[in-house]
Amino acid sequence: MLSHSEHLRISGDMMETPGRIAATPDDTADFTVENVEKALHQLYYDPNIENKNLAQKWLMQAQVSPQAWQFCWNLLSPDKVPEIQYFGASALHTKISRYWSDIPADQYESLKTQLFSQIACFSAGSKMVLTRLCVALASLALNTMPEAWPGAVAEMVRVFQEEGGGVDGRARCLALLELLTVLPEEFQTSRLPQYRKGQVRGALGREWGSVGPLLQQLLRTDSPGAVKARVLRCLSSWVLLDVPLNESEDLVHDCFSALPDPELFDTAVEAIVNAISQPDSQRYVNTLLKLVPQVLALQEQLREAAQNGDMETCHGICRIAVTLGENHSRTLLEQVDHWQSFLAVVNMIMFCTGIPGHYPVNETTSSLTLTFWYTLQDEIMSFETEKQAVYLQVYRPVYFQLVDVLLHKAQFPTDQEYASWSSDEKEQFRIYRVDISDTLMYVYEMLGAELLSNLYDKLGRLLTNAEPPTSWQHTEALLYGFQSIAETIDVNYSDVIPGLIGLIPRININNVQLADTVMFTIGALAEWLADHPVMLSSVLPLVLQALGNPDLSVSSVSTLKKICRECKYDLPPYATNIVAVSQEVLIKQIHKTSQCMWLMQALGFLLSALPVEEILRNLHSLITPYIQQLEKLADETPNPSNKLAIIHILGLLSNLFTTLDISKQDDESADGSAPPVKTAPPPPPPGPNPVVVVLQQVFALIQTVLSKWLNDSQVVEAVCAIFEKSVKTLLHDFAPMVSQLSEMLGQMYSTIPQAPALDLTRQMVHIFASETDHFPPIKALFELVTSVTLSIFQQGPRDHPDIVDSFMQLQAQALKRKPDLFLSESLDVKAVFHCGVLSLKFPEAPTVKSTCLFFTELLPHCSDVPPLARVVQEDGKLLMQAVLEGIGGGASRSLMDQFAEVLFSLNKHCFSLLAMWLKEALQPPGFPSSRVTTQQKDNFSHQILRERVNKRRVKDIVKEFTLLCRGLHGTEYAAEY
Repeated sequence: MLSHSEHLRISGDMMETPGRIAATPDDTADFTVENVEKALHQLYYDPNIENKNLAQKWLMQAQVSPQAWQFCWNLLSPDKVPEIQYFGASALHTKISRYWSDIPADQYESLKTQLFSQIACFSAGSKMVLTRLCVALASLALNTMPEAWPGAVAEMVRVFQEEGGGVDGRARCLALLELLTVLPEEFQTSRLPQYRKGQVRGALGREWGSVGPLLQQLLRTDSPGAVKARVLRCLSSWVLLDVPLNESEDLVHDCFSALPDPELFDTAVEAIVNAISQPDSQRYVNTLLKLVPQVLALQEQLREAAQNGDMETCHGICRIAVTLGENHSRTLLEQVDHWQSFLAVVNMIMFCTGIPGHYPVNETTSSLTLTFWYTLQDEIMSFETEKQAVYLQVYRPVYFQLVDVLLHKAQFPTDQEYASWSSDEKEQFRIYRVDISDTLMYVYEMLGAELLSNLYDKLGRLLTNAEPPTSWQHTEALLYGFQSIAETIDVNYSDVIPGLIGLIPRININNVQLADTVMFTIGALAEWLADHPVMLSSVLPLVLQALGNPDLSVSSVSTLKKICRECKYDLPPYATNIVAVSQEVLIKQIHKTSQCMWLMQALGFLLSALPVEEILRNLHSLITPYIQQLEKLADETPNPSNKLAIIHILGLLSNLFTTLDISKQDDESADGSAPPVKTAPPPPPPGPNPVVVVLQQVFALIQTVLSKWLNDSQVVEAVCAIFEKSVKTLLHDFAPMVSQLSEMLGQMYSTIPQAPALDLTRQMVHIFASETDHFPPIKALFELVTSVTLSIFQQGPRDHPDIVDSFMQLQAQALKRKPDLFLSESLDVKAVFHCGVLSLKFPEAPTVKSTCLFFTELLPHCSDVPPLARVVQEDGKLLMQAVLEGIGGGASRSLMDQFAEVLFSLNKHCFSLLAMWLKEALQPPGFPSSRVTTQQKDNFSHQILRERVNKRRVKDIVKEFTLLCRGLHGTEYAAEY
């Protein structure tokens, strides 16, 4: 052993310890063995959590202090308890792995010798201490390979195979295996620089020659079970270093021989899976072909395990088969002479997909196989046409069988069994069914229309069978298969849909799950119904009936919404009935809030297709009860329960107005998806839009509600939402309301400024600012909210990032739609500009993004709006300094593209000014960061000024410069960026 004085001569100021908790500067002197032991005792046994935390912080400092070199060896002495020894070993590992550069080269050898002797001492001692010591030696090896310690692994093997002072052979063997196992693991997590990683990986690859034979020898001799298990773990660890499959082939065969032993099963599976999933392994076709019969030989063990309900064994064998299939299906498909053995592997995986039992309660294996079926299909479909045809002949029947198996697995258990499942098991089963649904949709690409006919025939046989009825589970699963495909694939051409719609009313719906699936299936066929409206009469009654059942809330409401959206021009004959049923369920409060909102959207679609007087009549009966309720609520003193009721009613109105649209007809549906092309009905008659009529009627009431609730942001948001949705839907039809609403918004914002009012103002500017008739109220509103916001800035805007964000978006919109707004005498353009510069320094990323957008809209107007030109000339340098501060490290790296856009815009529209400003701003040393040199700043400035066309290039220059400013250039951290 080295003496203390000799112990690694390391400078005392090795490292500033993080989060110092020492009370005095010379507290470092307290990092003694005794104190470390005291602190460890405190950490493990003190009931006070504060003391535990202090002890932990202090120990972390101790571990990285120079004194650690002294105390860590003492803590390892045999008379200490394992917790203390463990801390000593961990401290050693920390010093070697994180502060390697502090260790003088002439100390490597003695450090290595000491670690070897400590590992030998602990080989029969505490397992956790032994592992930490092995990790420390592994770290030393990685730091010294290949130059200072060539043949490290060979030396480890030799040292441990020599007779060790009184330590029995088995303990030494286990210690060596532990060391060899942690070596590749430590490599995977080490902080070696990139170039060293490559060198060390190569060196480790060359060391496999010493490891492989040793592992093989131990597996093939009569070693104890514990040794064999450790050998398999060691193999797992090494194959992750991309050991070529042909070099580990014999060992992988030995792993297969270990599978019948229950003690070794899990580790053997892990080793096989790791070996065959290495990306490089597909190069070794012959080795892979030799593995196929070994995998197939596991079928007997798999069948027995499935019969005995042994989930672990099924899971392990399935993992092996799936890994082979998923990683190598292309290679194995191409071995045409061996097509039957690969087909046998595919059938083995099919057995795993259909393994008996209900997922996740009696089996968890089937879900492992789903991605395999995608992979195999992708490979088959990627061959050229002639080859593909041959494979399809073999594999189409397999995929038809897969559909049967998946639909069987998707079946619900009996009602009694399902009732006994926990909510977590039910949720896992739901997700599993979604995965099955995705797989079926994918398989449809290969099997096409024949798959739908196949499902239809089965369903037809089930429902028209004169025998006693089958279980509802069977019917539900077949419908679920249909719905999975119809939901995402255009089935309009399929000739089985009319038959399916005809079968639906024959289903005996006696169960919630079945009823849900019937609803979702009808919803998935809404587009088809729009092309075949005659079939509506057979399914609509089912949907309306389901609306009254709270258990079917989501499925019935979403289906009605789809039908009203897709088929609205065919629904007028049914409208009275739909409105009546909807009103009834709304009054009875059967549905939760979000379903009530969907229902209102459905009614909006439905009413859009009716003649105006009918819309008004229906609206009147639909809305009157709510208006009366709102009047009552508006009179009451504000309290939490009437607040919820008010928000609910306002939400119902805004959702109704979102989709009630008589003008756009069918340009686009509410959620952005274009509906099927239909012949549009005649244009709507002149006269006010029904929504406007209603809004004008309730306007005074809404004002009353607002006056009571003005300082409640949720109510304000709900009121703004009604108008925002209406403006978005009605566009220019909203015109009669513009001056009324502008006035109300102005009063609202002046009293208590809130972001939703700015967002609504932005919508109004967007649609009406360019219209002469509406310009005066919009201009007055814009000027008012601007001056109110400027006074917020004077009082300190930091508490209102949402207002600042919305304000910047509003200003950007105004510049885009109507730059003339900035010509007004009553608008303080200079102040708005200064607010923008301030907002660039906000910590909230969304606010900074909106501000950058404001400046990129503003700068192009330097040429045509004199007040903007003046302010940029006078204060543009401030803007540029703020941008440089952000790039220099003041703002998040995720915002650099936005800052680059502002620089690009400055360069494009104020080139000569920018050149001057850059020169002045970058002159002071330390700006925008003390990490960049004058040369780097000049370089940055020249590069920016050169790029007036290529915005992408400016973004790259800014990214490069910000990394230099942050001291991250060339680091791994920067590489992720």
